[in-house]
Amino acid sequence: MYIGKCQIVSVIMPIKIKNKLIRKHEVKNVGTFHYYDNLMISELKEGIIVDLDVVLEVTNKLTNKYYGTTIPFVYISNRVNSYSIQPTVHIDAKKLAPNVKGYAVIGKKPFHAQILEIEKLFLDIPAKIFDNLTDAVAWANKLVLNSK
Repeated sequence: MYIGKCQIVSVIMPIKIKNKLIRKHEVKNVGTFHYYDNLMISELKEGIIVDLDVVLEVTNKLTNKYYGTTIPFVYISNRVNSYSIQPTVHIDAKKLAPNVKGYAVIGKKPFHAQILEIEKLFLDIPAKIFDNLTDAVAWANKLVLNSK
């Protein structure tokens, strides 16, 4: 499967995850969201401020449509642009999507890791930073498999 210029490769495990793209959505003034069987990958727009309104818009219109509140998935934030996130939004997001099993960030700049450390204070799920999509997807697949 492909996203942008990166190929996503499934990890070979006893139960194979297909990582099949369900649908790609462009949300005006927010960003692009790729929905796979058990992965949600976002690429947010430059300068956006992620607050509860943004989370509600995406979750209510899209995420719940594909995963409901029972299908396990991992959220991967591909931070190709610079934007702000209100860290406390993670508390509300978990209530809206209790089936999120992990939170991955793809970011190569040192401040990406610093931001994730702050976000972790508001998360009660595993969170990790990666410098490439392939490793993030492999980690996400392990989390999903371990949650079943």
